Amino acid sequence: MSHLLVKPTSPDPNGKVLEITPESAGWEYIGFNLHKLVKDQVISEQTTDREVCLVFVSGKGKVSVDDQDFGSLGERMSPFEGDPWSVYIPGGCTWSLTAETDVELAVCSAPVTSSADERLKPRVISPKEAGKETRGESTNVRHVANILPETEPADSLLVVEVITPGGHWSSYPPHKHDQDALPNESLLEETYYHRINPSQGFAFQRVYTDDRSLDETFTVEDGNVVLVPEGYHPCGAPHGYDLYYLNVMAGPKRVWKFHNDPDHEWMLK
Repeated sequence: MSHLLVKPTSPDPNGKVLEITPESAGWEYIGFNLHKLVKDQVISEQTTDREVCLVFVSGKGKVSVDDQDFGSLGERMSPFEGDPWSVYIPGGCTWSLTAETDVELAVCSAPVTSSADERLKPRVISPKEAGKETRGESTNVRHVANILPETEPADSLLVVEVITPGGHWSSYPPHKHDQDALPNESLLEETYYHRINPSQGFAFQRVYTDDRSLDETFTVEDGNVVLVPEGYHPCGAPHGYDLYYLNVMAGPKRVWKFHNDPDHEWMLK
């Protein structure tokens, strides 16, 4: 199996079923963990030299960061049923979560770049603050929640979630962001955490470069992660199965500037 397709494991004592680090991925910036917690389970971690964005994929829980109590967060019981609650946490903090229901929690991380006296404050990102938009036309329509876009403060992280209806395409026409060549293109690593509804379904994702030195197509099942170190990375959702994915991006500059595959850019005109 390709190292770019990561499948969940059995939960560890902290409910962790996915763990992607810069070392395991073979890149520099992104970390991504996924915890499946049962009601009343408690987890606590330190951010050290990485900033973190907690995303309630589903479920409800009480969150605290250092001595700040953010109370009960989360409302949807499925990522297909509503909008996300999230928490931004800077480096050098200790956070904890107590599950009030079963919780599916994504822990997105990237390096801290600011000095200690410039660190941002922890904050809740409510569904109203996660800017919503619909992109595309016809069978290229998808629904986006911008959890942590470049217009909102953070050091490195960019976080967004997308719902792609069955029979539609997403991250399409194919685009890439693997060159540090602003203002035309930015260099960003990216992870796709996929969920499928109904869960027995599947989707497809291709990751490829112009010279095809990387060209892999994955059958994605519920709970899989696809790593995108470089190249174009479109997704397709078969008829009857809606596709959710949570994107995490990070790189040397916190700017999302992509380049479309010129072979397919005609459809935008």
